Amino acid sequence: MSFTEALRSGVLVFDGPMGTELYRHHVFTNRCFEELNLSDSKLIERILTDYREAGAEVLTTNTFGANRPALEKYGLADKLADINFTGARIARTVADRGAEQGNGHGDDSTRRCFVAGSIGPILSSGSYNDEQIVAFFLEQIDPLLEGGADLIIFETFPSRAMVELAAKAVAHRPDTPYIISCAIDHGIWNIAGEPIGRLFAPLPAELRPPTAWGLNCGVGPDGILEALEEAVRVTRIPIVVQPNAGTPKEFEGRHIYYSSPEYVATYAMRFVNLGAAAVGGCCGIMPDHIREVVAMVKPLARGRETKSVLLSMEPEVEEKPESLFAERSRFACRLASKQWVTTVELVPPRGYDLEGTIRKCKMLHRHGIDAVNIPDGPRASSRISPMVVAQRIHREACIEPILHFCCRDRNLIGMQADLLACAASEIRNLLFVTGDPPKLGGYPHATGVFDTDSIGMCAVQRRLNRGVDLGGQSLEPPTQAVIGVGLDPTSLDRKRERDRFRAKIDNGAEFAITQPVFDPEALLRMLDEIGDCPIPIIAGVWPLAGYRNAVFMQNEVPGVVIPEATMKRMEEAAHTSQEHQWSVGVAIAKESIAVVQNRVAGVQVSAPFGRIEIALDVLT
Repeated sequence: MSFTEALRSGVLVFDGPMGTELYRHHVFTNRCFEELNLSDSKLIERILTDYREAGAEVLTTNTFGANRPALEKYGLADKLADINFTGARIARTVADRGAEQGNGHGDDSTRRCFVAGSIGPILSSGSYNDEQIVAFFLEQIDPLLEGGADLIIFETFPSRAMVELAAKAVAHRPDTPYIISCAIDHGIWNIAGEPIGRLFAPLPAELRPPTAWGLNCGVGPDGILEALEEAVRVTRIPIVVQPNAGTPKEFEGRHIYYSSPEYVATYAMRFVNLGAAAVGGCCGIMPDHIREVVAMVKPLARGRETKSVLLSMEPEVEEKPESLFAERSRFACRLASKQWVTTVELVPPRGYDLEGTIRKCKMLHRHGIDAVNIPDGPRASSRISPMVVAQRIHREACIEPILHFCCRDRNLIGMQADLLACAASEIRNLLFVTGDPPKLGGYPHATGVFDTDSIGMCAVQRRLNRGVDLGGQSLEPPTQAVIGVGLDPTSLDRKRERDRFRAKIDNGAEFAITQPVFDPEALLRMLDEIGDCPIPIIAGVWPLAGYRNAVFMQNEVPGVVIPEATMKRMEEAAHTSQEHQWSVGVAIAKESIAVVQNRVAGVQVSAPFGRIEIALDVLT
């Protein structure tokens, strides 16, 4: 697979900076880092190996400053070709060795590792004309390609003018993939004060567009996130994101980056959710950061990439008509007749004693709640099987469960088996979710399967409802599942969320439940963007239990966005009694429902910490 194909087929992880690692290995800034390709190649090889073993799929050559003007300062201009060629050769050797040996990261360990030939800006560009600068770039491009680079990455470029000069240089090598990555200063501006819209505007017609644009250096993950939000609006070209590890702090004469690997990796997930094609790191990032990024991002990327593969039906097999939607469950009947529905979400216990859960469900039934939502391993937690919980609730509490069905933990064979088990247990209401990456939970080294995603599972279940199994064989009798899906009204990448929602409907979705809505206006905007929706949408509502609960939801739960005004209200109540904090959270939840109730089919209210009385307060 070529680099261009790999970039478009899934999320790639780049390595981190060479300079940070050289400094950690006691090479100080008065040295020419790039000359170490010749005098200490083993050190460069060791650093690249550390990144490769951390899971990086793109290794960057130690040639960022190996241009003629920079090398002349060290009296090394005559070694320019050797430094660049050897830098690429070292990276190629490490990349190929890693591909042969694997790196312990599941299926991705055998994926080809690519080499990016690094070219930095001409820092004294004011002393040279455009033709000279293009020539300087070409002096690096040729030996980098000869040494084994798969692509060229122009890094930390300060201005649109230099971006175009880089494009002119690589135009002389028309078959070479290339990335132009720009240094960011304050969110949507580069270090020259130019907006992202200008940086990533289409190049002049005579120039070949880059394989990808990039954002790197200048700011930490939060600043890069703001820049990425703007970048995805102005370009459809893939984007590579490589932030610094925050802002360095001076300590005893040294500049130290305090951003933890977990902090950087959490932002990497946000970059991917927003649409980044690749993530990596710049100043202050180390192999430990890249290892955490891989652990979080690769399972998430598999969940984004996968599609269900439904085998063709046997020649004698025909799909049967599906049973009437309204006849499949009481919940479906209420949706079909456009009656307002109310459900409460209860997380399964960590142990196996279900008496408390059954007792709560009986109380919900007595209060007229239509169904109980049972999450499947929320935040990749390890709990009792939600299917067993749903069976017990259905059998003993006289209230219908809505079983969340996660694609993370089982392959397609296991998932079909569980869907048939649901049918045998008369668990009809299913909500298909792709699932959080295992890294979010208490078992970070568990493997995420992600044979398919929620879109694919809708297609699988619809075919089961039509009497045909995953392998294209006849199934008697057909299942009668009510097919539900999720919808995130506050998704960073709203277009992708809308496109996926439509794909879910096309593949069989019959109702949707949103992520917790803390900003009702965001839900209304999403509904306006979706337009005429053929399936009922139920608004998810989470009554905040206190300020700490709000902070946790805002910072730790993917997809949750809490408006500043709501955070302020919860903060103001933080020093009051717990009961008063709950009452504030309930009031906010009721206000949200009042805003959206004319646009949705009902509400699902979460019971924070299992306190169903809080959920009931919202619904009464």
